[in-house]
Amino acid sequence: MISKMQQVVSRAEWNLARRALLDREKKLTRLRDEVSRERRELPWVKVEKPYAFDAGDGTRTLADLFDGRGQLMVYHFMFGPRWEEGCKSCSFFSDHVDPMLLHLAHRDVSFAAVSRAPIERIESFKKRMGWKFPWVSSGRNDFNQDYHVSPTEQEKAKGKMVHNYGEIDVHLEDLPGLSVFARDAGGGICHTYSTYARGLDPLIGAYHFLDLVPKGRDEEGLVHSMSWVRHHDNYGPDYKVDAKSPYVQPRDVGDCCP
Repeated sequence: MISKMQQVVSRAEWNLARRALLDREKKLTRLRDEVSRERRELPWVKVEKPYAFDAGDGTRTLADLFDGRGQLMVYHFMFGPRWEEGCKSCSFFSDHVDPMLLHLAHRDVSFAAVSRAPIERIESFKKRMGWKFPWVSSGRNDFNQDYHVSPTEQEKAKGKMVHNYGEIDVHLEDLPGLSVFARDAGGGICHTYSTYARGLDPLIGAYHFLDLVPKGRDEEGLVHSMSWVRHHDNYGPDYKVDAKSPYVQPRDVGDCCP
C-alpha cells in the first residue's frame, strides 16, 4: 500500500504538470547523450600486465575474454576468496545480464564477470543462480587490486584504499565496479573506462522500472539502500525489510553460525 497519496487533480491539470516534467526529461536525455559522448572520447591506457584467469575449462587471458570481439565489459563481482556465495547486490545486477549478451555481441561487445573466489565456487554459485554469462576467477592475479575493487595488503595495513577515484576506508574485502577494455589498431588491449558505486545504477534495469512508479525504489530510511535485495531464490511472500540492517558480506566458508 502507498501510505502517502499525491494530490488528485483533473486530467487537464495533470497534462500541464506532465508536460512540464517532459521538458526536464528531455533536458536530461540530451545531457546524458552529451556525457556519453565525452565518455567515449576519454583517452585510453595500455594494459601491460599478462593477466591469467581461472575458468571452468582451463585458463583464460584478458585477451581471451574478448572472444574475438573488439570491446569487452568486465563486471567486478563481489565474491571474496572465502565467501560461501556471491554478493546479493552484485547478484541483483547480474540477473540483468544474460538477456543482453546476444545484443551486445552484435555491437562488437563481449561481457565477463571477474571475482576472486575459486573457480569451483564461482561455477557452483553460477549454476545455482541459473546464469550463463562468462565468469572467471582472478584469485591468482592482481586484477582486482589494479582496478581498485579489492584493497592491496599495503592498503589493508593503512586502513585506506583507492576506490571510485578517491580514498575510502577499507571496510569490505571486495567492492563492485565495471571496467571497459578495447583492442587498439595493433591488437593490443587498452583500458578505456571504469565506474563504481552509483555509476552502476544505469546498468540495473529493475531500478529504472521502479523509478517510474509512485513509490520509486522505496529505499528511503534504509541504512543500506540495497538492504531489501535478496538472491532471487531467497525472496518469500512474508519478506520484510529491516531498515537498520547494514550491508553484510556473505559468510566465509566453514563459518558455523548465521
